[in-house]
Amino acid sequence: MSAVPAAVDSAGAAPMVPGNLSVRRRALGYAMAVVGVVVLAAVLEPLRGRLDLASDAMLFLLLVVTTAIVGGLGPALVAGALGALTLNFLFTQPYHTLRIHEPSDVVAVAVFGIVALMVSWVVDLAARRAAAVREAAELEAANRLRTALLAAVGHDLRTPLAVAKAAVSGLRSSDVVLAEKDRRELLASADQALDRLSSLVENLLDLSRLQAGALPVRTRPVALGDVIARALDDPGVEPRAVVLDLPDELPDVVVDPGLLERVVVNVVANAQRYATDPPLLTASAVDGRVEMRVVDTGPGLPGASRDRVFVPFQRLDDSGSGLGLGLALSRGLVEAMAGTLTLEDTPGGGLTLVVSVPATPAPQTRVPS
Repeated sequence: MSAVPAAVDSAGAAPMVPGNLSVRRRALGYAMAVVGVVVLAAVLEPLRGRLDLASDAMLFLLLVVTTAIVGGLGPALVAGALGALTLNFLFTQPYHTLRIHEPSDVVAVAVFGIVALMVSWVVDLAARRAAAVREAAELEAANRLRTALLAAVGHDLRTPLAVAKAAVSGLRSSDVVLAEKDRRELLASADQALDRLSSLVENLLDLSRLQAGALPVRTRPVALGDVIARALDDPGVEPRAVVLDLPDELPDVVVDPGLLERVVVNVVANAQRYATDPPLLTASAVDGRVEMRVVDTGPGLPGASRDRVFVPFQRLDDSGSGLGLGLALSRGLVEAMAGTLTLEDTPGGGLTLVVSVPATPAPQTRVPS
């Protein structure tokens, strides 16, 4: 992520020019300067006997400020120059000439030009400073994200790799004769480590695609029970450590089955990691939607920390294992399917994750005529 704008955006955005304003905004500023002066002149000339020169100058100065905000310094200078000429030509005696009869009018027009120049410079300088502050904030955020990613990857991706390599090296070693039980244990360790590594890489790739808007979402009606059954067979979930309580009459949900399965795996595995007892997975139909709840009786989570669990590379206590991607990715996937993922307090202590997704419309009963 770069905080410095490129000359041309890779997605085809308008090229940038000095001052951090796009060519489109500069062009709009110049158009506003010219058209604005013409419109103001047409509106104010019939009122020439009712408004004094100071009032006219203030209105033209307002146009200069607006032009500076929209298009920057160049358009504002054009608006100021055209405004000064218009004030001279239409609103100072003798009218429709560039001569000025009254000395006070000379001062007024000169002061307008100076103030317009100063205002243009100040507004443009403020815009540049605001852009610099914004770029610095983006760069700092990118650096924090990069640091967190490197710290997480340093442990969480290398650990399963090290376990798998050690297991495979032990199996290939010709110096040690392994019993069949030991071979099975090494193979199981390697298999679990590679499953963990695969899950981490998939989460990283999905999160990057999700943030780039490149993750395909194909929704269709599907039975929630089928999705949950497949999710509980995932290696990342301990199937016997879940209490399942689904009602028999539950409408189908309109989701991407593969994405919802990933969500169920992540939220159930998260609950199993922190719960003192097996978490409860239940669901109910509410106002055209299906709400799935994963209820745990673990330590819970303070309200001030709840938003942090949905930030990538954040953990509950910033310690332990895990890239901190599960809930961040889960919320993104659910929202991509027009759903929501929220947190509630579990009565008696703990945390409840609520996944709400659209349900298929209930069949309408025809009333006999």
